[in-house]
Amino acid sequence: MTTGKHVGSVGSVEYAETVVIGAGQQGCGVAGALQELGRAALVLERGEIGQAWAHERWDSLLIGSGNRSLRFPGREYDGDDPYGCPSGPELARVLRRYATERGLRIRQHTPVAKVECPPDASDRDDVRFRTRLATGGVVESRNLVAAVGGYAAPRTPAPAADVDPAVHQLHSHGYRNPGALPAGAVLVVGAGISGQQIADELAAAGRRTFLAVGRHRAWPRRYRGRGIQEWLRALPSLYEEFGAAGGDGGPVLPGLPVTAVRDKRGDLNLGTLAAKGVTLVGSVRAADGTVLHLKDNVVAVAEESARSFRRAVDLIDTRVRRRGFAAPQERPAPEVPLAHVADFGERLDLARHGITTIVWCTGFGPDYRILPDHVLDEHGAPIQEKGLLGALPGLYYAGLPDGHSIAPVGIEANVENGRFIARLIHVDHVLRTGAPAALITV
Repeated sequence: MTTGKHVGSVGSVEYAETVVIGAGQQGCGVAGALQELGRAALVLERGEIGQAWAHERWDSLLIGSGNRSLRFPGREYDGDDPYGCPSGPELARVLRRYATERGLRIRQHTPVAKVECPPDASDRDDVRFRTRLATGGVVESRNLVAAVGGYAAPRTPAPAADVDPAVHQLHSHGYRNPGALPAGAVLVVGAGISGQQIADELAAAGRRTFLAVGRHRAWPRRYRGRGIQEWLRALPSLYEEFGAAGGDGGPVLPGLPVTAVRDKRGDLNLGTLAAKGVTLVGSVRAADGTVLHLKDNVVAVAEESARSFRRAVDLIDTRVRRRGFAAPQERPAPEVPLAHVADFGERLDLARHGITTIVWCTGFGPDYRILPDHVLDEHGAPIQEKGLLGALPGLYYAGLPDGHSIAPVGIEANVENGRFIARLIHVDHVLRTGAPAALITV
């Protein structure tokens, strides 16, 4: 059975061997990898191809993995600025060009309402999943790939509810640029990619900026002649330094390195932000109107991030030395400057400091409510193996960390993820149909 459509009691019903939910880099990577093996897929996208990158991030977002990471199955980066950091819309344009050039079957503006699993489906059945569309109709399939990633649902901490309503609050998901915020000082909460880039932008725009710190890992943007993302790709064990994070109320997915800077020089970290005049304050514990109660931990957090920065440098040095790589020495080695970092205290009076806006850069969580309950854990996160294999035969995920590393969520990871999933779908097809094709292809 390949592809078809008919009208039944539930409306339009069609069939595709593989349905992919999400037309970001991971979903398109799976579709492209399947195409390499002669297998077709139908990709369902709630908005446009590259929706989140094009329309759901702040205007000046820079992607730290760099232009060289903009690669997909059958397509390598071929530009002349491999170390440049693309914007979100630029990545979306590359993705759309790839989808067009490859002729991928993508249905835009087609949100999924719910995925169902026929309870009596067997290993040989064509239909193991029924994907109900919010626009009406059903797509039946043997395989389902959820490529909606792990960063779909904005997370705002409980103290936000106790802040004076007169203070403008928004999540980084809703932030666009300094000019869109009310006049006055701004507090950015969170020291990951969003928090540091947004604080940097606000300070450069002349806004009085405060940054509430939190635990994070700091990495050099470049070291020994190469970008950090290149080292991470060449030396996969470096990814172990990220680890996985957990939090109250469910899983919190680990973050990516903060490496992208607007001027393409130097590094972005707590030390460089403090030197630019950003006031660092402790982690937010609670709120009472216009007063935030903080941990007195600015120096401790900055020192910890500086240690992780040094560990990254030392690990690269060690791997280079052991393997005998002829990478140029860099002396002195880069580090997080701590000269301007100081503790702030346990109380931040928003009114006294003229803070009129809080931007919560507190991350995202997974949102897989469209899937059947029995494939999710008690927190609503996918039950998965290696970030790719689901709890049911034929169910796959693209773009989830595996619990120990964020390697599977990187931009260029779509190639490896897509080909891994495509190979399994190819094996399933060959075994089920008895086709003479080889199980393993190159």
